Amino acid sequence: MDSIKYLVGGDGISNQPMEPYSKEACSFVAALSDVLLKDAKARQYPDIMTFAFWCRKGNIKAKKERWLKREEIRLGRGLVFQVAPSNVPVNFAFTYIFALLAGNATIVRVPTKEFPQIMLICKKIKEIIGDFPEIQKRTAIIQYPSESDITEQISLKADARVIWGGDATVEKIRQSKMRPRCIELAFADRYSICIIDGRAVEQAGEKALSKLAENFYNDTLLMDQNACSSPQMIFWENATDESKNLFWQAVYNYTKPRYHLQAASCVDKYTRFCQEAVDNSALESGSRIENLIYRVELKELPEDIIDLRGSCGYFYEFDLLNRNDLLNVITEKFQTLTYFGVEASDLKTWVVQNGVRGIDRIVPIGKALNIDTVWDGYDIVGILSRIIDTAV
Repeated sequence: MDSIKYLVGGDGISNQPMEPYSKEACSFVAALSDVLLKDAKARQYPDIMTFAFWCRKGNIKAKKERWLKREEIRLGRGLVFQVAPSNVPVNFAFTYIFALLAGNATIVRVPTKEFPQIMLICKKIKEIIGDFPEIQKRTAIIQYPSESDITEQISLKADARVIWGGDATVEKIRQSKMRPRCIELAFADRYSICIIDGRAVEQAGEKALSKLAENFYNDTLLMDQNACSSPQMIFWENATDESKNLFWQAVYNYTKPRYHLQAASCVDKYTRFCQEAVDNSALESGSRIENLIYRVELKELPEDIIDLRGSCGYFYEFDLLNRNDLLNVITEKFQTLTYFGVEASDLKTWVVQNGVRGIDRIVPIGKALNIDTVWDGYDIVGILSRIIDTAV
């Protein structure tokens, strides 16, 4: 496997499992948090800071305490092979840590495109990993060309395989054989939505509205709407033109000084906007604020709304008169529901009582990208560890 480039670690990785939330794994994660939070370059990247904050000692300690309440004897599965997505640079670091906390050795394949966030986090890992020999011999972060046969070679050594990417990526990697006992987790294409109560927008003061705009920006434009958890469709409840305009103007005001719109993206959005006007029979109206914010308002919901995907500030909207209308369009492809001005308990009850096939997360606007050990409805640490049954 000469074409492998090792960013961290090397050949001969151990596959010996450890207990989930082992002392050394938890200490390593906390140490990584410390060095990232103190690094001036790292502080330039909000996504790195989000990762570093998640890894802080107090958060990991709390997760370990909740884990120990399970009162089960568990070990990691051994060696976990993970394929990180190409559109969310810091995802590789989260999935790496999840596997370690589950008690595993892990090989993480990162995109060949050299994102500065990936390089910086790997640099910090290398600075501290020598102090954690059990983690060091269980870590490899690598790059290699996607068209090579390396995926299958590693898969045949792995006890678990984790795939992050689109449906096409998952399908391609699944062509690579695994060992019979190897388990697989696939995080494929998902679709996310947002519900906003217009009356809550109108009642929000200037400071609260500005914070809402900041949170919405972080959910969407921070990743150019490319993250699976970034909302593509905004559903309005109890809304007027005034409440909608208040919201979008606040989003524009926050976005304008921060977001760098590439020329190609600008052309793509305008072209799509014109095409929607001609081809989209569900279109009610369309508007834009300069080239930053495009709004496509729908008069009806198409059967397959997951085809309605925007990027770089292109959003779809619909006035939701009855929340149950969503039951006709939500599928297993739906992942995150963000909200503002709506009771979370009402949304949770509505999802459960209606047996909704999709929606794995219900979080306030601003927390769409907050990845955790439970994701896409999977308990990742639980799945990547095995129970030692001691029943007599």
